[in-house]
Amino acid sequence: MADPNTLQSWVTEAMSQTRFLLTLTTTFAGLVQALAALGLYGVIAWPARQRTREIGVRVALGVHAGEIRRLIPGHDLVVAGVGIALGLGASVALTRSMARYLVGVGATDPVTFLPAPLVLLAMALVACCLSARQAAGMDPVRALRDERR
Repeated sequence: MADPNTLQSWVTEAMSQTRFLLTLTTTFAGLVQALAALGLYGVIAWPARQRTREIGVRVALGVHAGEIRRLIPGHDLVVAGVGIALGLGASVALTRSMARYLVGVGATDPVTFLPAPLVLLAMALVACCLSARQAAGMDPVRALRDERR
């Protein structure tokens, strides 16, 4: 015997490159998920910032903070939901076309498909809540003086 080793050590050695590539892929997937969540936050928070004057007028006219908090999230959550649904549909279609390359995972495995949309939906909720809270606490005089559009 030139190289006496256990079967487990041979399997571990044979799988080392695959493990490295899977770890690298998982790391980049997590990074992409984080960037997508931050981008979603920016896309949702931006329209509330654009409506600064409108919200300032509403607050100056006596609209309660609770009504302002309900005004902001409604449309943004619908837009985020539609985007998440379209992305989920596209990813299901893509994995069906790649099903022969998947080993040990079905083309529509819920453990694979549920975390990403749930994280994005949670980020959309956080963005909507933060934008609504910021808009409700806005000083109307400052908002009306704001020259940015």
